[in-house]
Amino acid sequence: MRVMVLVKANKDSEAGALPDEKILTEMGNFNEELVKADVMQAGEGLHPSSKGKRVKFSGGKKIVIDGPFAETKELVAGYWL
Repeated sequence: MRVMVLVKANKDSEAGALPDEKILTEMGNFNEELVKADVMQAGEGLHPSSKGKRVKFSGGKKIVIDGPFAETKELVAGYWL
C-alpha cells in the first residue's frame, strides 16, 4: 500500500515563504522516521502557483493557463509519498 500526504498551499507558501524553524524541524524529524522505517519514497515542496501552468486538453486542442491561481485552497504546496 502507498500513501500520499499532500501539503495544502496557503498565502505564505504562495509568496514563497518557508515555514518557521519549529515546523521545519518537525517535518525533518518526521521525514527521518519515514526514511528509517524504509517507507518514504519521495517528499518535496513545490513552487508557488505564480511559476505554474495548467494545461487543459479538449477536443484535440491544448489550452495553457499561466499562474498564479486565485484559489489557494485548491493548490498543493508539497507532498510525501
